[in-house]
Amino acid sequence: MGGAVSGSAAVGDAAGATTTYPVALNVYDLTPINNYLHWCGLGIFHSAVEVHGSEYSFGAHDYPSSGVFEVEPKNCPGFIYRCTVFIGRTSMSPMEFREFIQRMASEYHGDTYHLISKNCNHFTDDLSTRLTAKPIPGWVNRLARLGAFCNCLLPESMRLESTETKNLADCRFSDDSHTTSNDNFDEDDLEEKHLLPTSSVGEDAIVKEVHR
Repeated sequence: MGGAVSGSAAVGDAAGATTTYPVALNVYDLTPINNYLHWCGLGIFHSAVEVHGSEYSFGAHDYPSSGVFEVEPKNCPGFIYRCTVFIGRTSMSPMEFREFIQRMASEYHGDTYHLISKNCNHFTDDLSTRLTAKPIPGWVNRLARLGAFCNCLLPESMRLESTETKNLADCRFSDDSHTTSNDNFDEDDLEEKHLLPTSSVGEDAIVKEVHR
């Protein structure tokens, strides 16, 4: 369901042309059930956008501050790496992108996360589209779209609300595997996740939320 990203170096399409940089989607499994679901074109996935040597994604927490975080590519704590899909290229330089991602982080607060309407895959689809004008592959977030379509059949705690967005509790699956499928930040995970602040844009923009 995915292909490898073709290199990470900046490229100029022609002499004097604007330099462009690759943008890739790293996809992770949230549960071993994906080994069976993917045959049906489904799965419960976490995804992150890789650009300029770092990986960016969105997760839930209980505070009205950014839930966007940065980690080392293909090594997001708490998830099982599955594949990388090349999305396209961006002309944003590292400095331009840093300012851009901080502005975007202000649109994705941790307490607004919702598994069906505003999850990590919605964030990566939005980020990919803004960077490359191309969305992420449909299969990555297909279960959320099915959930939105069947909203009235979902448990009350998971339904889309007209006036607010709710966080979801941890999920336990039929094979007794357990996952925080709302991408909640556990204390151990926060040791390796760098949340992006939304209050200002500066040289020290990316900070470690929990210090060892």
